[in-house]
Amino acid sequence: MDRLICGDVGFGKTEVALRAAFTVVADGHQVALLSPTTLLAQQHFQTFCDRFADWPVNVEVLSRFRSARETTTVLDRLKQGKIDIVIGTHKLLQRNVAFKNLGLIIVDEEHRFGVRQKERLKNMRFAVDVLTLTATPIPRTLNMAMGGLRDLSLITTPPESRLSIKTFVTGWTPAILREALQRELKRGGQVYFVHNRIEDIEQTAKMVAELAPEAKIRIAHGQLGGQELEQTMLDFYRRRFHILVCTAIIESGLDVPSANTIIINRADRFGLAQLHQLRGRVGRSHHKAYAYLIAPPQGIMTPDAEKRLAAIESMEDLGAGFVLATHDLEIRGAGELLGEEQTGQIQAIGFALYSELLARAVDAIRTGSIPDLETASGHGLEVNLHLPALLPEDYLPDVHLRLIHYKRIANAADAEALEELQIELVDRFGPLPPAAKNLFRIARIKLRAAAMRIRKIEANSTGGHIEFERDTRIDPRFLVKLVQSKPDLFSLDQKQRLRFTQPMGEAKTRLEIAERLTKQLAEHVSDKKLPDKSA
Repeated sequence: MDRLICGDVGFGKTEVALRAAFTVVADGHQVALLSPTTLLAQQHFQTFCDRFADWPVNVEVLSRFRSARETTTVLDRLKQGKIDIVIGTHKLLQRNVAFKNLGLIIVDEEHRFGVRQKERLKNMRFAVDVLTLTATPIPRTLNMAMGGLRDLSLITTPPESRLSIKTFVTGWTPAILREALQRELKRGGQVYFVHNRIEDIEQTAKMVAELAPEAKIRIAHGQLGGQELEQTMLDFYRRRFHILVCTAIIESGLDVPSANTIIINRADRFGLAQLHQLRGRVGRSHHKAYAYLIAPPQGIMTPDAEKRLAAIESMEDLGAGFVLATHDLEIRGAGELLGEEQTGQIQAIGFALYSELLARAVDAIRTGSIPDLETASGHGLEVNLHLPALLPEDYLPDVHLRLIHYKRIANAADAEALEELQIELVDRFGPLPPAAKNLFRIARIKLRAAAMRIRKIEANSTGGHIEFERDTRIDPRFLVKLVQSKPDLFSLDQKQRLRFTQPMGEAKTRLEIAERLTKQLAEHVSDKKLPDKSA
């Protein structure tokens, strides 16, 4: 198994991980859960211990909160198979970590790890199952899932009573920030204030104190000692102070239901996944939550930063993580499937062609054949009969609906699907006009021609030609026989094209000849290739 579970923060990805881990442990294998931060690893450890308290399951954690002696003990017991589930940060990726019988790897917040780190886990055991959890997969991971290289499951049902988070993009405006702080404090809530620079985080905390002088404020960042950081987060959870000024360390996993406003300073410096994760720290109860993204004026930000902020502001609906990830894929590119680049490369050929080539390569590998990426696909087939073939505007006025139906016609799998689509159009919008009838007839010709590996069919009032792929399935002996029997109508040129010459002034005649000719060719299909005359 190599499955990607994509669901928004708080939608239940950890629950899936718990049940998967229990199944694997019950079968006598070990489970490794990789977490990006010490705080999240500690939270997962507590959750797993609570859930498996009534079962003979040994759970341990590896993080910087553990002493050197404790770490050595855990590693020894892990190697002996005495630990069933180990939860850890990047410590799990060290060379001295060995398992007796590893069965499942769970990667939480997958977008926080690099390619080499994830591949290191897979190399621990040849046939290990991998379960990846994320709200916003990185472009490379999403691309692999969409291309069929790994399985994809979406969790789209929000928890009961969950409300969407209202998001604002604004500059550093004291009046707006003061209002945001006061509103949350007056309703008895708490506030996250994210400032991702440790160097001047204390100065920022003083500025926040001036905006809300009556509030109790504490600071949290990764350079605090383990006990101090843990105590600070515990105090915040227990509502012992009002505002937590912190770095992006709170990005992953922490669940504080009473915190329902987050202010993110210099939001333009964060990635799309980070912004979505940070925003997901609030709104985890039935209260309306607010997120304020503080950014400089548009001219100062990079174009990509402007796109990211526009995307995150527009996607306020619950379950928007997957949509944001697709935006990220468009903004940054798909990355390398076999290399280490997580983004980029896609702009060279465009996303549609890239996805098509990838799908063909995956299908070829699954069937055990060699991928042929040089040959044009069925979508590249061109049928040009120089006649009107479209859905007229007066028949289908809505441009969005027209585009949808054009796509459905182009992607129809067979003649039956086209027939059903035609019946549906007649049922919804009335009898088809002549141009729409032509469109469906040409679509049928395309389906037949694609199956025979024909590259192009062209016809005008005086004649036309059919161009074949190098691996066309049409029997070359039939083509030779056709040319010999009717030399006044047919001929073969050096470019593997079958030319036909006859008057076809009317559009109806052109369609009938194209249909008759493709049907005739379809009756003589073989696996022999045409001789390459140009050679």
